[in-house]
Amino acid sequence: MDGRDQTEAVAALFDPANHGGVRPDRIDTHACHVALAGDHAYKMKRAVTYAFLDYGTPALRRQAVRDELALNRRTAPEIYLGLVPLLENAEGALVFGALDAAGEAPETVPAREWLIAMRRFPQQALLDSLADQGALVWPVLAELADAIAAFHAATPPAPAEAFDAREVGRLLAENIAMMRDFPAILPSAEVDALEQEAAAALARLGPVIDARAAAGHVKRCHGDLHLKNVVLWQGRPTLFDCIEFSTRYATTDVFYDLAFLLMDLDHRRLGDAANRVFNRYLESSGDRGGIAALPLYLSVRAQVRAKVGAASAAHAEGAEAQAQAEEAQAYLALARRYLAPSQPGLTAIGGLSGSGKSTRARQLARALGPAPGAVLLRSDQLRKARFGRPETERLPPEAYRTEVSRAVYAELYEKAAAALAEGFHVIADATFLHPDSRRLIQAVADQAGVPFDGIWLDVSRETAEARIAARLAQGADASDADCAVLARQLQEDTGPIRWRRIPA
Repeated sequence: MDGRDQTEAVAALFDPANHGGVRPDRIDTHACHVALAGDHAYKMKRAVTYAFLDYGTPALRRQAVRDELALNRRTAPEIYLGLVPLLENAEGALVFGALDAAGEAPETVPAREWLIAMRRFPQQALLDSLADQGALVWPVLAELADAIAAFHAATPPAPAEAFDAREVGRLLAENIAMMRDFPAILPSAEVDALEQEAAAALARLGPVIDARAAAGHVKRCHGDLHLKNVVLWQGRPTLFDCIEFSTRYATTDVFYDLAFLLMDLDHRRLGDAANRVFNRYLESSGDRGGIAALPLYLSVRAQVRAKVGAASAAHAEGAEAQAQAEEAQAYLALARRYLAPSQPGLTAIGGLSGSGKSTRARQLARALGPAPGAVLLRSDQLRKARFGRPETERLPPEAYRTEVSRAVYAELYEKAAAALAEGFHVIADATFLHPDSRRLIQAVADQAGVPFDGIWLDVSRETAEARIAARLAQGADASDADCAVLARQLQEDTGPIRWRRIPA
């Protein structure tokens, strides 16, 4: 039988007899058929061959389901149950065989096709659906950033040449070439400008990209990390449906993997969420060197969306074609915006506990510097990390000794200088009560040769105490300051404050 003829297998996949008499819901994509029945989903690879994947023979499809199962179990082991063979029974009908939880798909089993068995989840649990509903709240995004950082940390390095500057150059060339195929959708002048801007960025950032590759930051990542491939599973954001069909497209710098999620959030006009995820990832992973490459990676991700969208629009009709063309054009504009020059700077926000420093810092972060916004450095978070404690766990009094506080501020100055050197804007969030702390943070900007903006938030004692009480009641912040700490701060001699003072 022809390895591409799946007529009987597809019929069996959606046959109610194979689902306990229940007629399954059906999803067809360019690469798979999916049957949804009860608590389970069954995915069959389609017998197709594209430039980027080949499922043309039973052997290739068998290997593909093995790979998909193994790779996705890295992040979603509770969702990916195993492999199920489609077998011919005594009457000649194709039926589901027993689940192979090990996912071995042995050659000896006379399967017509192998199916990936998964736990079913509601589409409303996908993060893109939550975003559409305005329900993508910060605790979910924070946990997602932590999960991505943990996944990247647990993944072993791949050969550096898999994603060095030359490989990034090849990706850029492929993107530009495909975009040129659709001049009626993606204007040639815009594509030409993007090509020049991307080439200039790559020439400048090539050494950064190569250095990250040599340092072990190139790994077999998820590869397709956008909101539609993350599900809120049992209350936890869970990555699934990674790229299994191409080692090349999935083996990248971990920042390039993260860039897809950040770009997706930004495209959805959730730039504040993108900035917060970016900063949370930096905190959780400790990976800060080479962030200068991130705007280029964001641009490449947007380019991929632009070219794919243009190709889809070219094969669609009517209103659908128009909508897809407009979205492709929006991605092209986004790809160019990421490469626009940006002046780094340093903003320091100081004031008493309860003055609203962290709230103001988060409000400013998205708008400052290159995408995805400013690097946010908060002394409270640095102190918790120094002691290896979760942000919301209260530290003992000895963690606030004078010598510890000096070390925390010294780390803040060091990290601020490093981020400025990468071309990013920095927001430093601390009390800055002592005159020396204000002088030293400004010295960081002076030494980097960038503009400095010192902001002091003035607040009444009553307002500060009310905010502190509310924060402590919520129990979900890195600050340990209570009203007793505020009382001590009010007794300190801050010296003359020459920063820009704002009523808070």
